[in-house]
Amino acid sequence: MGFFVRRAAAALVLVFLVASGSVLLAQLAPGDYAAQFGRSPEQIAADRHRLGLDRPVLEQYATWLGRAVSLDLGESFQYQQPVVALVRARAANTALLALAALVLSTAIGIPWGVATGSGRGPLARVLRGVSLILLSVPPLIGSLILVTIASRTGWLPVSGMGGPSHFVVPTLALALPVAAMLERLQSQSLRDALARPSSTAARARGIPEWRVVWHHGWRQSLAPVLAIYGVIVGSLFSGSFIVEVVTAWPGLGRLMYDALRARDLYLVAGCAAAGALCLAVGTLLSDLLLAAADPRARSGARS
Repeated sequence: MGFFVRRAAAALVLVFLVASGSVLLAQLAPGDYAAQFGRSPEQIAADRHRLGLDRPVLEQYATWLGRAVSLDLGESFQYQQPVVALVRARAANTALLALAALVLSTAIGIPWGVATGSGRGPLARVLRGVSLILLSVPPLIGSLILVTIASRTGWLPVSGMGGPSHFVVPTLALALPVAAMLERLQSQSLRDALARPSSTAARARGIPEWRVVWHHGWRQSLAPVLAIYGVIVGSLFSGSFIVEVVTAWPGLGRLMYDALRARDLYLVAGCAAAGALCLAVGTLLSDLLLAAADPRARSGARS
């Protein structure tokens, strides 16, 4: 219980620091929301006063902090709606995309890692090479490649959110690198597990190799995968900035991009806080999964 409380407290501190840092950095950057429309100095001054942007930075921050304590993150300048409502709506869209990417990456990455970790033939080498390529391609390039293929072939829509077909391109852009990462981690962990004396003893007893792999090696190799799995979950649910921008997916990443362009500082802080919260929850989930799978980690957490 103490382990969980400590991790939860650390998560709250992370969210607070990220949101506060976003507000302060957005205020310290040159220019502001009122000055970007090319209007007269009098109109700009009136808008800055109406929005409270003419007050000292620390006073603006103190006002925002006082409201944030009650979970009121202010109002978006450009949308003229509460930040919490905007973030909640976009977070739901990101959650749908992240869940689809999580299921797909797990369904591909874990069996892929078992195949490369237990095999030594040409096929295993090819699969390892594919995962290395997917890990080496930056998210921007991978997203652009998928968007280009979809637009040139006309097989799939490349932007926006509509029917099931709209999920394919952004889901693949998110899932393929994660699947490659899971493959690498699962493959190495499985190789280590299959080299342990327990697996050797199982082979000596005449147990078929497939049972040694799945019933002995794979179960023992889960702890390292679970240790990073929660972080993957958190990073997916916090929204991929690049993928959502490239595919025009209306999630947290796209909302953050629009807020940064408009210098909508309270919306920037809200998006940053939501992303940090998802990542913190994912990290906590990793710790709990690892503690559940590995008694040594659970004993270390209590100490």
